[in-house]
Amino acid sequence: MKTHILGFPRIGVNRELKRALESYWKGNISKEDLQSRSQQLRNQHWTIQKEAGLTYVSSADFSLYDQMLDTSAMLGAVPLRFGTQWDHVDLDLYFKMARGDAAANLPAMEMTKWFDTNYHYIVPEISHSFAAKFASRKVIEETHEALAAGFKPKPVLIGPISYLSLAKGMHGFNPWHKFEQIIQVYTDVIAELSSLCDWIQMDEPVLCSDMSDDARKYFLPAYQILNQAASQSKLMLTTYFDAIDEHLDLALGSGCAGLHLDLVRGKRQIENVLHQLPDSMLISAGIVDGRNVWKTDFQQTIPILNIMKEMLGSERLMIGSSCSLLHSPMDLEQEKILDNEIKNWMSFAVQKCAEVNILAEVLEGGNNSDAIEANIAAIKSRSISRRVHNEDVRARCAEIVPEMLQRQSEYANRKMAQSWLALPLFPTTTIGSFPQTAEIRIQRNRFRKGEITTSQYESFIRDEIRHVVKQQEQIGLDVLVHGEAERNDMVEYFGQQLDGFCFTENGWVQSYGSRCVKPPIIFGDVERQSAMTVDYLTLAQSLTEKPMKGMLTGPVTILCWSFVRDDLARSAVCQQIALAIRDEVSDLEAAGIRIIQIDEPAFREGLPIKNKNRQDYLTWAVQAFRLATTGVEDATQIHTHMCYSEFNQIIEVIADMDADVISIESSRSKMELLDAFQIFEYPNEIGPGVYDIHSPRIPSVEEMVVLIEKALERIPAERLWVNPDCGLKTRGWPEATQALINMVNAAKDLRKKYPK
Repeated sequence: MKTHILGFPRIGVNRELKRALESYWKGNISKEDLQSRSQQLRNQHWTIQKEAGLTYVSSADFSLYDQMLDTSAMLGAVPLRFGTQWDHVDLDLYFKMARGDAAANLPAMEMTKWFDTNYHYIVPEISHSFAAKFASRKVIEETHEALAAGFKPKPVLIGPISYLSLAKGMHGFNPWHKFEQIIQVYTDVIAELSSLCDWIQMDEPVLCSDMSDDARKYFLPAYQILNQAASQSKLMLTTYFDAIDEHLDLALGSGCAGLHLDLVRGKRQIENVLHQLPDSMLISAGIVDGRNVWKTDFQQTIPILNIMKEMLGSERLMIGSSCSLLHSPMDLEQEKILDNEIKNWMSFAVQKCAEVNILAEVLEGGNNSDAIEANIAAIKSRSISRRVHNEDVRARCAEIVPEMLQRQSEYANRKMAQSWLALPLFPTTTIGSFPQTAEIRIQRNRFRKGEITTSQYESFIRDEIRHVVKQQEQIGLDVLVHGEAERNDMVEYFGQQLDGFCFTENGWVQSYGSRCVKPPIIFGDVERQSAMTVDYLTLAQSLTEKPMKGMLTGPVTILCWSFVRDDLARSAVCQQIALAIRDEVSDLEAAGIRIIQIDEPAFREGLPIKNKNRQDYLTWAVQAFRLATTGVEDATQIHTHMCYSEFNQIIEVIADMDADVISIESSRSKMELLDAFQIFEYPNEIGPGVYDIHSPRIPSVEEMVVLIEKALERIPAERLWVNPDCGLKTRGWPEATQALINMVNAAKDLRKKYPK
């Protein structure tokens, strides 16, 4: 019985890739050094897979930024603004596409969430003038590299149907009109790979979504061509993140030799698939969860796999991860201070590789009694642990009533009650965080190691707050923030102050490029014991006459950006978090903080992939936000912030959240995201981002004015705020300061055109 995973984390056990990338971007290492370090990481990761006992190692899943961007490079899909004569996409061009070109004042490609994960991909741009060509040989080169190192590779490709489904047509162009050109490049790639490996993995997660008519139309023709190209190898059609359901006819009719099923998120599809499976097709059972940290329950999974084996036989059953382990932390053994009881309940990427192999060995009659017994003991320990259950929290949730989900008055009345703010037209603010300098990180690390006292660390943070407030006043912003110097991460910071959470030292997961996050782990019932933000925010407010905006992370985002317990409904976990945030909002208001922003950048991300499954999520997600935010007076202004969200489908739901002000990321799309607000008249105030903080380039005053005026085509001036796309944590002070000065000047220029 063959075993594999769909992909392995790229960043390295100590975030070696992050450090190498950032050193290269700063000019501290050469291109050759970056490539050498990348090769070392790939070899290490292949070795882990092989030593775990997996039949195949995944090749070409390693990326220096993003696998969708790698696919665009392979196809020569370079946006026109970077030039047209590109027969080869080299490293410099690749990073310009990802990060923009500050020297040439060229913006980066758009970025958005990969289905319902917190991973960001670079959105392909397809225009009428695009001519597909085999412009990057990365997938071929890395497969040769794996072979030369003695491994058995299974190269991973983003399938053409998913690629085109996620691509953006420029200036109204339909990307599907380039289908034949794109398929020709895929054909060339697969034909060359065919002589190198047994299997080629074709990732088509779009099969688990609501496919467009074009996607369905082109799917079978695409795979008829691609299977012919794979003359010496076999194609593994890979689906994940949900069940295939209504597109099963396409998957089973694809002609591929293998079909991978996500049996964690799409467990219900097993019976239907097995009864229709062609005799020529193998099933890859994605039974080990690639998106969470809990051990696989062998007592539940082995019976399922045995049924599949009885129906298919060992030769037609492959065992694997549900999806790429990109979404998992690297290695549990690196966690030296994690509580041993809780640690025993977990499995990270390295351990998941071993779980895949153990399951295959058990199915083949191997003697794994020790591993099975240890797994059973760990699962039982978690289910009965008193640390998981808090009856007081459960009782409080049972006492929630509908009145707790409503503000005291409608928005129009709240707007009048908030007139005490006396804000100008186009009020300027930021999303919350200011640059996390090297000195901040040094002091935080010294405090964590016990090298400085709590008093010394808090004194340092207070000085940083004073600096941030002074800088904002000099820049001329209207609504200030305290800068969040004390916060390591917008979710982890709050999780560290809530019961029911635990934390890792090295549980890093890639978000995009070199950006990594270390998600908290929700293992038990959630409760707030004391105020989390009041002290620093009241200090900040005491330093200025301008209104100070309190910054909190919303319950849906804390849920989505954590590894969540799988023994309680996500809606119930979110409700517990919302009650904790509600308590904090009330404490901030009582302390004199009368503008409070509860960020929900993950709200859209949490949306189920299929439309038919969305209403239930939207109902409880909105209720959780309202539960967290509605316990304040009318005069207190509630803000929220959302990232990289296609709003059109859920704009009415976002309005139902009833925040006084919503800020959104929109600069990369040149305000195209605001089309949703033209179709639906959003009743409250909106702050569309005018500055892309993910790129080092500084937009000019004129550029920001153009964006604001585009926004004014859809949003009345009296309801329009001016702000960056997102927090400034990852930027340096010089670029952040100049960009904000330009932003303030853009708002001032427009106030002359649009008197209040």
